[in-house]
Amino acid sequence: MVYARITLNEYANKVLNVIKAKFDLRDKSEAINKFIDLFGDEVVEKDANDEYIKKIVAMSKRHFDKYGYQKMNKKEFNELFELN
Repeated sequence: MVYARITLNEYANKVLNVIKAKFDLRDKSEAINKFIDLFGDEVVEKDANDEYIKKIVAMSKRHFDKYGYQKMNKKEFNELFELN
């Protein structure tokens, strides 16, 4: 946990109050965290956890076990994406 002392302008204060009321949060600290959860990934990508990575690896393995490394020719690609 990181503690920060911040100064808010009037608009930022209003935004935090709306978030606090909308999500029934206890204080502005929770409102700031909620705001960051909602919009932070537009600026910084979240780290993938181990469970998610294992799931993606398993999906990839199942796909390659089933289909191998088949290549699609240009005609098949165009048909798939209706580019005729």
